[in-house]
Amino acid sequence: MPAVFTVPLTIREDDIDRQGHVNNVAFVRYVQDAAVAHWRAAAPPDLQAAYTWVVRRHEIEYLKPGLPGDELVARTWVGEPGGATWERFTEVARAGGPVLVTARTVWVLLDAATGRPRRVDPRMIAALADPPD
Repeated sequence: MPAVFTVPLTIREDDIDRQGHVNNVAFVRYVQDAAVAHWRAAAPPDLQAAYTWVVRRHEIEYLKPGLPGDELVARTWVGEPGGATWERFTEVARAGGPVLVTARTVWVLLDAATGRPRRVDPRMIAALADPPD
C-alpha cells in the first residue's frame, strides 16, 4: 500500500454555490491542492526545483455534498508511474465522516526549465510512493 498523505481543507465562503453546498469546481481545487501539498511535503528541494507538474486528466465522482461549516480532509496517494505520467488518487471526506468525493488524476511531469515532459525520476517514487519505515 502506498503512503497516504492527509491534509485538512478549509471551505471558503465562495466555495458554496446557489444550492447551498460546495461547488464541484471547489472540489477540483481541493484535489489539486492536496496533490501540491503532498509534492511539497515529500519531494526533496532539488526535485521540486527541477520539475513541475500539469494535469492531463481528472476523473471525479461526487458521492455526497459538502456543506457550509463542514471540516474536510483530503487523503491522497500515488498509483503507478508510466513514462512522464503518474496517476494519483484522492478522497475528500468530512473529518471523521463519509467520503464526499473520489478522484483519479493523471499528472504529467515537466522539466521546470524547458517545459518539456520528463520521465518520472526513481527518487520521486521513493519520496511519494514508498511508505515511511
